[in-house]
Amino acid sequence: MGNFGDRNNTVFLFSIPALTRPSALLMSVMMLTACAGTVSVPVTDRSSGTARSNYRVVQVGDTLYGIAWDVGLDFQTLARWNGIDSPYVVRPGQRLRITPPPRSHRPPRSVSTPPSKPRSAHKRPAPKTGAADQTLQTSAWVWPTTGRLSERFAPVRGQKGIDITGIAGQPVLAAAGGRVVYAGTGLRGYGMLIIVKHNETFLSAYAHNRKILVKEGKQVRRGERIAEMGNTGTNRVKLHFEIRRRGVPVNPMRYLPKR
Repeated sequence: MGNFGDRNNTVFLFSIPALTRPSALLMSVMMLTACAGTVSVPVTDRSSGTARSNYRVVQVGDTLYGIAWDVGLDFQTLARWNGIDSPYVVRPGQRLRITPPPRSHRPPRSVSTPPSKPRSAHKRPAPKTGAADQTLQTSAWVWPTTGRLSERFAPVRGQKGIDITGIAGQPVLAAAGGRVVYAGTGLRGYGMLIIVKHNETFLSAYAHNRKILVKEGKQVRRGERIAEMGNTGTNRVKLHFEIRRRGVPVNPMRYLPKR
């Protein structure tokens, strides 16, 4: 047994047979370090990273509908969290919250609104979304193109719609009537993409096109040609088709007519 150090700070090292020579040496170093004073441990501040994950900065070409689609939210929910009113215009550099805000947080309205009128004693009727949903579930849809169904809806493995293979340049049709709310290449993994808003409940998407034939804001009819099939953003010619109900991907085969 031996000791080292000054009179006020003495450390004793005992010979422990169970320890190997490297282990004993390591223990000695640890004891000496402890005697030298408090060891400073670096602390990483991750608060900024957490804060960034709660927001999305609008880039050139982004739309609220496209961002909502990309992050898997209903566009109305995204608009409400950020105080954005219809027609849901966003601008480059704008920071959008993409996670639920704290309960105490009330986002400022993006447009001026008139003073609210006194509330009536009668309750306002709930919006009638059931009828619109039922219409789209039965006769409102057509197949967006012809070809072989190569991939079925399988969200557990990331397949949020169906894939239909075909020939480059063949017509891609609007599966139901509505308004084009996104047309571009800003969503990773979709190539040239079109998103059509059918009502306050349903959106549909048409991905990997070779050419887009409609512009944002255009009203399209069911069966109207909106694009040409291609392979942008993928390795084969196909149409990737999705339907989302209140922001959630649903199986398109439940809505498309049997063939």
